[in-house]
Amino acid sequence: MFQAAKQTKVFQDVVEQIQEAIFDGRLKTGQTLPAERDLKAMFNVSRGTLREALRVLEQKGLIEIRLGVGGGSVVKSSDTEQVRESIGLLIRSKNISLGHLAEFREDVEGIVAGHAAERHTAADIKTLRQLLVQAHQCVDQGSSQRDAFIDLDKQIHMNLAVITGNPIYISVLHSIHDNIHRYYDRFLAMENRELRENYQDLCEIIQAVENGQADLARKLSRNHVLRFNRYMEMRTAKERKDDGRMRRAKDRSGEVEKLRSDG
Repeated sequence: MFQAAKQTKVFQDVVEQIQEAIFDGRLKTGQTLPAERDLKAMFNVSRGTLREALRVLEQKGLIEIRLGVGGGSVVKSSDTEQVRESIGLLIRSKNISLGHLAEFREDVEGIVAGHAAERHTAADIKTLRQLLVQAHQCVDQGSSQRDAFIDLDKQIHMNLAVITGNPIYISVLHSIHDNIHRYYDRFLAMENRELRENYQDLCEIIQAVENGQADLARKLSRNHVLRFNRYMEMRTAKERKDDGRMRRAKDRSGEVEKLRSDG
């Protein structure tokens, strides 16, 4: 099944060989890898190198290392949890700007809405309409229900992703919406006006989906993302302007103090 590992970056070669065996089906979910001594012989590597490779595979979510009698390295079922976590870490690292996030969401959420318009069932529309009813109740109660409304907004977007039937869209958007609140909390006021506008956007998107108007659903979803990113960008610009004003005031105050002390 495996070949002796190349002598450059040995543990990476071990990782790649086992990884490919899992991906192409030579190693099945629930199957236990050969014993450690057998793997060492197959790859012609030390115990330390082999264990380092197995730890990397475990971190990737491809295997589970079980200890004790009957233990070993067991192939895990492939799921999207690791993908979600990786994207979530990228967003939380703050290396993603508002512009980056808006550009990505504009494209992907537009595509998702278009597919939902083409693939929905009557049951899907019923679920979306029920979520809209709850969202309307939040809007009626005003900004005190901001967090509840944002949660319903997330559920609507995620239901649209589920309607596509594409696990990649579902996984990626799940991670985006799990972490986007960090941007909302800092940059989006979501007062009564924003709540009403957001709700109206969702109503129009769902209506287009229900009518099977894929092009319109894509356009409305993209405009929805752009509108609220514009609000966040405006607040960001205001913060930068206020920070600059405060720094200049502080600098002037320091200069005055210095003149006084010199005098």
